[in-house]
Amino acid sequence: MAPKDVDYSLYLVTDNTPAILGDRDLVSVVQAAVQGGATIVQLRDKTSDTGDLVRIAKELHQVTKPAGVPLLINDRVDVALASGVEGVHIGQDDLDYKTTRKILGPEAIIGVTANSLEEALIAARDGADYLGLGAVFATPTKENTKSIPGTAGIQHILTRLAEEKLDVKTVGIGGINAKNAQRVLYQSASATKKLDGIAVVSAIMAAENPEEAAEDLEMLIKIPPPFAKSIAKSALTLSDIQTKVPAIIAKVAAKKPLCHNMTNLVVQNFAANVALAVGCSPIMSNNGLEAADLAALGGSLVINMGTTTTDMRANHLTALAAYNAVGGPAIFDPVGAGATQERRNGVKALMAGGYFDIIKGNENEIRTVSGAAGVKQHGVDSGTSQLSREERIALVKTTAQREKNVILMTGATDFISDGERTFAVSNGHELLGEITGSGCTLGTTIAGIVAVERKDKLLGALAGVLMYEIAAERAAKRGDVKGPGTFVPAFIDELYNIRQESVAGDGSWAQAAKVEIV
Repeated sequence: MAPKDVDYSLYLVTDNTPAILGDRDLVSVVQAAVQGGATIVQLRDKTSDTGDLVRIAKELHQVTKPAGVPLLINDRVDVALASGVEGVHIGQDDLDYKTTRKILGPEAIIGVTANSLEEALIAARDGADYLGLGAVFATPTKENTKSIPGTAGIQHILTRLAEEKLDVKTVGIGGINAKNAQRVLYQSASATKKLDGIAVVSAIMAAENPEEAAEDLEMLIKIPPPFAKSIAKSALTLSDIQTKVPAIIAKVAAKKPLCHNMTNLVVQNFAANVALAVGCSPIMSNNGLEAADLAALGGSLVINMGTTTTDMRANHLTALAAYNAVGGPAIFDPVGAGATQERRNGVKALMAGGYFDIIKGNENEIRTVSGAAGVKQHGVDSGTSQLSREERIALVKTTAQREKNVILMTGATDFISDGERTFAVSNGHELLGEITGSGCTLGTTIAGIVAVERKDKLLGALAGVLMYEIAAERAAKRGDVKGPGTFVPAFIDELYNIRQESVAGDGSWAQAAKVEIV
């Protein structure tokens, strides 16, 4: 098989350690995986001596060759030659690519590990047949990983490879399994290049039934993740928004979608009342074990990081996986993301652990989400802006493009983007900044609305922002509002009033929308 004809879609890397393989026979496990759909196999064995490695490689080749599945040897060029397999995979600390090619010849398949953009570009320019990019996530099977680029880092590498017109195959590796395979392929893809496959170790090698595990992965690779379906990105004018938003609010009121809040203890009551006023059915549960049952009811999830703990994070990740599995919208509110190292770690863990359809936060929170270094935040407050208007617009747009979702940066002017369409919203009132939980309950509002408006999540998020902020403006003008204490009940009333007006077919409230296409 010529290197250019290789199918890298389901790349199995073996592991013979007792923790992964147990007492099973390596060859039998690989045979089952090949029957299940593994398209290429790499023998990785760091402990056996050369004679045993050659013997094992020959035994594996008797399984893979008849199936048309290439067998590669990790690191050991001598073993590849002695066993007559199709090629090798080499790391950055192994024999260099050019020397390896001279030894193995032009027909051998040679892959190279690349943990960084620089390593990827060098290997691709040298002529590697494929690159193993990662580790995508931290993994116990490879403890000496130099870096964890994640899906964002992989996407950046793929973009640059395309810009350099380097037509090299690529495989993501590191911590990939059936739960995250689709998301890795989806979020790592750039506009010009995508991964050609995923490499897995324990997802197959440690599986009770390797053949079924391979079949499941092969199926997942071929279809988009549930949360990526039915994404509409039609152009929106101000007139479109003012017409469509009231209709969306009326639909929410008619359907009363479940709004699952995993929110901080400070605002749970307020958030529940806001959800009811908007027209949703709220449940305030931080127990991740309930999430699968709740996700099956067709609602949405909002994860609010206001009161974060290690246990809470574990519950968040469990819930996020449940909603991702059925395509239920998930909203992330990284409260105080830049305030402490623990919160910064929380942001990384949650974004690595699942897909968020919408991420909302103030400037410092969105900067932290984007990966900016040196973000300082005083508690959970937004603080003084550090970016110009143009920089804020660029930040929400590029982060949305990278994450393939909607990014909402709140402030005196809100900026919202799905990576292609970007808007500035200038509604709202200063009293929102004088009460506890106004940002948190905006997340609740948006979550409830996108539970219904799933085809265009940007439009759904805009509907939530406008309903929320116009309600605040209306409440602040009321004669019975004297300050923050009287503002809160009036604000809830106005959310309810906007809902009822929309149900009655009166969308005139949306004429107050101050939305600019940017």
